[in-house]
Amino acid sequence: MTADALPRSTLQVRVYYEDTDAGGVVFYANYLKFLERARTEWLRALGINQSIMAVTEQRLFVVRSLDMDYRKPARLDDLLTIHSEITKLGRASIHFAQHAERDGELLVSGNIQICCVDAVNLRPAALPPTLVDVLRANLRDLRE
Repeated sequence: MTADALPRSTLQVRVYYEDTDAGGVVFYANYLKFLERARTEWLRALGINQSIMAVTEQRLFVVRSLDMDYRKPARLDDLLTIHSEITKLGRASIHFAQHAERDGELLVSGNIQICCVDAVNLRPAALPPTLVDVLRANLRDLRE
């Protein structure tokens, strides 16, 4: 699959006290939580529930690698928009490009590789055919 044909998604996230550090800005590691929520909700919107997938398909997702670029801070009560895009779909992995904006201003961007593993032995495993089918079926709808 080519990158320009793959799905994109957005999720809005509000910054709470628990997300900030002593300086009053979002603690850097909390952006990873925001990005994970965006990926999870995107899959959920496509009908993929990871808890169910773990039981029925014996598959889990783990983060294999990530590369983040922090440009500007977010602060308490900011409303962030998290953009997610699949850049590559492999046999056992999904590569995401994600970024967080506040009022259209880029704050953080990153590339995250998620790998599919067997739920029992935690070794790499092929993406479930049901997931691949859902992704392919939604490509046309998400491009329009």
